[in-house]
Amino acid sequence: MQEMDYRLEAQNGVKFRQLYGNLPDVVVPEMYVGQTSRRVLIMEWVEGQKLSGVKDLYLIEVGVYCSFNQLLEYGFYHADPHPGNLLRTNDGKLAYIDFGMMGEFREELRDGFIEACLHLVNRDFEALAKDFVTLGLIPPTADRVAVTKALTGVFQNAVAKGVSNISFSDLSGNLGVTMYKFKFRIPSYFSLVIRSLAVLEGIAISSNPDYKVLGSTYPWIARKVLTDSSPKLQSSLRSLLYKEGVFRIDRLESLLSESLRARAGKALVQNQEGGESRVVIKQVLSFMLTEKGSFVRDILLQELAKGLDALGLALSSAATARLPFGITFSISRMTDEDKINLTTLYRLLLLMASVQETGNSGKVVGVGVGQQKNQEINLEDVSSVLNQLASIDEVLPILSIIPELPPESQQQLLNLPVDLSGRLISRVAARTIRRVFV
Repeated sequence: MQEMDYRLEAQNGVKFRQLYGNLPDVVVPEMYVGQTSRRVLIMEWVEGQKLSGVKDLYLIEVGVYCSFNQLLEYGFYHADPHPGNLLRTNDGKLAYIDFGMMGEFREELRDGFIEACLHLVNRDFEALAKDFVTLGLIPPTADRVAVTKALTGVFQNAVAKGVSNISFSDLSGNLGVTMYKFKFRIPSYFSLVIRSLAVLEGIAISSNPDYKVLGSTYPWIARKVLTDSSPKLQSSLRSLLYKEGVFRIDRLESLLSESLRARAGKALVQNQEGGESRVVIKQVLSFMLTEKGSFVRDILLQELAKGLDALGLALSSAATARLPFGITFSISRMTDEDKINLTTLYRLLLLMASVQETGNSGKVVGVGVGQQKNQEINLEDVSSVLNQLASIDEVLPILSIIPELPPESQQQLLNLPVDLSGRLISRVAARTIRRVFV
């Protein structure tokens, strides 16, 4: 009975305080380990009210953010976050108490949980079936095709409503028949994780009946997937963004849009006043120019080089179509891959332009539903976007933010044209060699 040994609870409290005590508006009481015995726990006194009785949605968001750090960053989590163990302090902060029941979430399980959320939101139910094996929910011998079909039937309608409308409790309930049919196993860690998230969602519903904890957690998941250096998560990101070698820019847009909603402090639940577009541009630039953004930056530079290569090929072809500025060319000699790359370039340019148009919603706009597929485009569209980006009014917001970036980010920004040019030259050279010798 480890929970009855208060020395262990004190050690848990010390570790919890070290990991999460510095998070914004989180209070973890100090443990007096030297004065604690097996039967007596000595800890700092915390004044406050039960979180469930005060209807403070901001502190729910603080709890969600803290839970994200517990479950997906460090793997050491509070496994008994019932309303009596979560307090709103007199100065409006969230206090955790009672550290007798804690859980450990191993790194491979943390990555597996992130991948499962990612695949669920993006309706990749075949990959989700594999995630369930990784998480130990179904045996490796299960019929993957049948499981995929069953998961599609269970989750498709729920996910179609959007990530902000997905309820953990509903998902768990919908799995009932499928769990029995495929002999699902519920590891102890999984039941504790789901329980801790369900408790937070239950408390939040008392303040906001439409609150969904996954909708609040997913922005942090999206940001972690975009920035984490874990080889497994980077592999998952690449698999998510590419299907049969084709870049899925709609998925990048979705991840970027969600990650920009991952804010700290009061901005968790309150829209920032004024300058929202400027804040978003700075966030995107800061992310792309840091070491954490290097993986995504590399993908974007690669796709831009492929698109510019295709655009150059189109511009050098025989003239059958006329652009507004008088240059004529044809795409008749372009391969299907070239056309896809040109389409991707068009959509990347739209995405870059749309980041500057982000309003108070914090959502990236610009790539509409009709552009979600890699259909062929009119090259006049590319010209239009190029002209739009060349407008001084569009460029000034970015230029004005550059001095605010750290020196290392400014230097990285200066290196981008050289990097992109090198990639483009390599592609053009490879294409020329193929045409000469093949």
